[in-house]
Amino acid sequence: MTSTASGQVRRYLPAQRLIHWVGVGSFLILLFSGLALLFPPLAFLAAGGLSRLIHRLAVAPFILLPVLYAVLLPHQAKELLLESFTYTRDDLAWFKHMPAYVLGRTKGLPPQGRINAGQKIHHASTFLMFVTVAASGFVLWFGVGRLGPDGHALTAMIHDLSVLGLSVLMIGHVYFTFLYDALSGMVTGFVTEQYARMEHLKWFEALAAPVAVAAAPASTTETPAEAGPAEPPQP
Repeated sequence: MTSTASGQVRRYLPAQRLIHWVGVGSFLILLFSGLALLFPPLAFLAAGGLSRLIHRLAVAPFILLPVLYAVLLPHQAKELLLESFTYTRDDLAWFKHMPAYVLGRTKGLPPQGRINAGQKIHHASTFLMFVTVAASGFVLWFGVGRLGPDGHALTAMIHDLSVLGLSVLMIGHVYFTFLYDALSGMVTGFVTEQYARMEHLKWFEALAAPVAVAAAPASTTETPAEAGPAEPPQP
């Protein structure tokens, strides 16, 4: 665990924060450039094909984000994918407290790991809708002449519903970020120890354990130099 004297805990690496903000930016560009094709008040942006061009340019960083994540942070990418679809007994118990959690009440929350049960739902849904929005978008882009009226309507509906779902997830993500004062995690990479204990107690205790062992007096004849430095686990 990396921490500071002020009780801060490292939550995200610089590469994780970069990927997150590139994802946010590219999704918002895709969202509003797409709305220009559907929402009459924004139709002026579609004049001359400008919004269509912007939409297609923003596809590249959006689609490449998972690849970038897997290349730069293979361990964290695999961990995130597995955790997002794995639920423990404490995760299932967490859902009983979800109504109170939505209102900002955390009393009695079961201890959670690196991502809590609500975040698992968010991440898993984001993964699935990323696949559907990307696949349907490419079909609309490259296969529009071969779809036929019914195929085009069905593909467009899948694409639009996927965008709607991702937008709802983004709004919920922003809501909980400010409700629980977690923005610093994606700005500086650090969160407060209080937040870590409240939201991710299992994760925090797993991070803190090696630090406590390293700080404890030696109980054997092995000297610190012989033991070597303790390596903190990846966040």
